[in-house]
Amino acid sequence: MNFVITKFIAKAFAVFILWYIVYELWLLPDGNLDEWLALNIVAVSTGIIDFFGYEVWSVHRIIGIGENAGIELVDGCTGISAIGLFLGFILAYPGEWKSRISFSLLGIGVIYIVNILRIVVLVITQEEWIEFFDFTHDYSTTTIFYIVIFIMWMTWVKFNDENFSTSKSIKNA
Repeated sequence: MNFVITKFIAKAFAVFILWYIVYELWLLPDGNLDEWLALNIVAVSTGIIDFFGYEVWSVHRIIGIGENAGIELVDGCTGISAIGLFLGFILAYPGEWKSRISFSLLGIGVIYIVNILRIVVLVITQEEWIEFFDFTHDYSTTTIFYIVIFIMWMTWVKFNDENFSTSKSIKNA
């Protein structure tokens, strides 16, 4: 196997292990980060759903429309795990640290927005098309979520490969 690919896989695996340890053994049991993020996502999602004219309500981590039971944003729904996955790809692939930090912050923002849209879609689906809720929750919104992460990672790879090629050409000139 190519050394560059092996190095990438090893770095990505190390970042994922570190993220798992930090998140599963420290952040998740502490709960403060997930709690803050879940409440933030509920508040923003409530505002968006209200903007579309629905009679939305929220109580702590639960958000719904009208008489529906609503959905609860449990710790796995905050997007923190997806952010860890994204950061693992970015940190493992070569690039300048300044660009890496900037792209990481941009990616975290994109993941946050996609997660809010995911919650909005789920709440509206529960109200308008309850028969599609389980499918939407289990497959479609999650798939879209990870497709977005993959596209961002591919953008990072392309950006860095172009920068690497340009800087190598300049040095050889």
